[in-house]
Amino acid sequence: MAPRELADLPYAAVLTPHSGGLAAHGQYDTVRFSELTFDEPSAANAKFLECAFTQVSFQGGQLRRSRFSDVWLRDVRLTGIDLAETSWLDATIIGGVVAGVSAFGAQLRRVAFHGCKLDSVNFRGALLTEVSFHECLLRHVDFSGAKLTRTVFTESRLNESDFTGVTLDQVDLRGAELGITIGPDSLRGAIITTAQLVDIAPLIAENLGIAVDPP
Repeated sequence: MAPRELADLPYAAVLTPHSGGLAAHGQYDTVRFSELTFDEPSAANAKFLECAFTQVSFQGGQLRRSRFSDVWLRDVRLTGIDLAETSWLDATIIGGVVAGVSAFGAQLRRVAFHGCKLDSVNFRGALLTEVSFHECLLRHVDFSGAKLTRTVFTESRLNESDFTGVTLDQVDLRGAELGITIGPDSLRGAIITTAQLVDIAPLIAENLGIAVDPP
């Protein structure tokens, strides 16, 4: 399914351009952020409602416990920023780069990632519900202790990503490249193909303490 474009947003006609920085506890309603760089922003507990971000860069700083509701982001870079305990609802992220980000304890519901790169992102203990990753690269992403429900990884690559201690419920991994670390029960609740099962069988056997005698 193709992602929504800016013109498709029901609030596109009423967006107003943003200038200046971001403030803690700030309220941003129907705001368009375009071609901006935020260096070390200090905007914890901010609220973004029906906002659009285009070619925006966040470098360092924090947005801890901020809320993003019905937001659209294209070509946004999030580098080294604190997004712990943030809340995301009905968000679309297209062509984004997320690197070195702390997002532990975050809550994501109905969030769609399209063509994004996630590198060294900490989702420990996060809640992901109805989240989709389409043609994404997830490298060194830590999902340990997270709960994923009705989440899909369509044509995505998981490279050295940590799934130990996760709780999965109807998580569709079909079509994904599974370069993951798992524990004994990590894939309970996942949907995979026969080919994927064959590929990761040695890893499953190792976690179950099964010694496989080579031919």
